[in-house]
Amino acid sequence: MAELIPAWLRKTDGEHRWPAAVTVLVMISLQIMVADALNLEPGWLMPVVEGALLLLLLALDPGRMNREEKYLRVLGLTFVGAAAIANGYAALELIYGIATGKAPVHGMSPSDLLLTGGAVWLTNVIVFALVYWELDSGGPAARANARCDRPDFLFPQMTAPDLARHDWEPGFIDYLYVAFTNATAFSPTDTMPMTRWAKLTMMFQSSVSVALIALVIARSVNILST
Repeated sequence: MAELIPAWLRKTDGEHRWPAAVTVLVMISLQIMVADALNLEPGWLMPVVEGALLLLLLALDPGRMNREEKYLRVLGLTFVGAAAIANGYAALELIYGIATGKAPVHGMSPSDLLLTGGAVWLTNVIVFALVYWELDSGGPAARANARCDRPDFLFPQMTAPDLARHDWEPGFIDYLYVAFTNATAFSPTDTMPMTRWAKLTMMFQSSVSVALIALVIARSVNILST
């Protein structure tokens, strides 16, 4: 009997874009809330840019993601870059406001501060999930066409193929899980980074997560104790 090749090592139909698209809509909603809470100007700019890029990607590539077109790759990376810049700016404004006592952060109640910090933190998780998803093994289309047999992230299903479905291959939800667990445990959990860029990116995400959680909680406790 011939050995069954795992889906992540052979050409497949590719994954649908809708899980990522739905998560991006949640991210945009969070960014609008954060921009309003932190008085970021112009608060509408990045959500509009991200929404336009998302609609363009959905219009140009609405089905399964298996087309390795250069313009689709550029659009995808541009979108991720825009999301990273937007949330990085919001995170810096929040951290700077806490550290210096600058308004509007200084005037926030503990509940508002926790909600704003939580929104920035969750947006950060989504942004890094998009980064991992777009860069691992060349991106979704390259993974569908099995262009790379040495992945940047080693998932448990890759090390124990007998315990995984025969059609399993990493999709956006898997990368969202990696980003979430890395942001909560401050280290890899069950999925290991295999390349240097993956290790450095996970390290940077953990650092941002630690800073946000520590400063937001410390500031909230300080307000309650005064």
